[in-house]
Amino acid sequence: MPTAPNGDVTLYYESYGPEAAPVLLLVNGLGAQCINFKVEFCERFVARGFRTVRFDNRDVGLSTHLPEGASYTIDDMAGDGFAVLDAIGAERAHVAGWSMGGMIVQAMAIARPERILSMTSVMSAPGPLLGERDPDVVAAFTAPPATTREEAAERQLAGLRAWGSPACMDVARITADAYAAFDRAWDPAGRARQALAIATSPSREEGLRSLTVPTLVIHGDADRLVPPEFGRQTAAAVAGSRFELVEGMGHDYPPQYWDRMVELITAHAGVGRT
Repeated sequence: MPTAPNGDVTLYYESYGPEAAPVLLLVNGLGAQCINFKVEFCERFVARGFRTVRFDNRDVGLSTHLPEGASYTIDDMAGDGFAVLDAIGAERAHVAGWSMGGMIVQAMAIARPERILSMTSVMSAPGPLLGERDPDVVAAFTAPPATTREEAAERQLAGLRAWGSPACMDVARITADAYAAFDRAWDPAGRARQALAIATSPSREEGLRSLTVPTLVIHGDADRLVPPEFGRQTAAAVAGSRFELVEGMGHDYPPQYWDRMVELITAHAGVGRT
């Protein structure tokens, strides 16, 4: 099992594509395991010339699950991303992160810009997620943790009904994904620690304002969990960045938007950039 050490934390990762190809590191969101980036999704980037790497953030999946009372920040999780790059021998890489993963890649670019070839922040924000949400969004996000596979699927379906892409509500697909995540590694306490890292990490806007890393910000206009205004704030903080608003996309990873994501990120990264 390929793993990368970072102090007391060990990160599980998987790599697809030729070792000599430019690396694209994909970083997941709150509570999400690397299997959220489907193999077929990763291979689409491989077909465009990348070596694609997905990994489990700390406290999810097959990476280290920390003890009760442990705390960390988004900056610590950025260090995990660099540990994965070190493990595969990548001095520099393209990085793309979704939701909390977008926060992590922002922190990576701020901390070590010389190692980042390009940065893409998807459905994310430059700091804590302040502001009110609609009652159904709040209810789904704060529901008690699931204790069974069936409850895990019910929670996932409720969440995506509230903030997912409206035209992509595939109950069978979402249920199967929830079962797979529950069976692989289910840890609500780990998700809670990740949520605390988001809430307690300071704004990155000042650091983003000094960033010269090529930056793409993508957001769905149907995102009710992290509304598009947060993506616009991220883009506004980075001089020369590009903001792309995707019609109909919510706060999720549906296959219907894979081609658009691959096209946008590939064009932004420019395969072969040195």
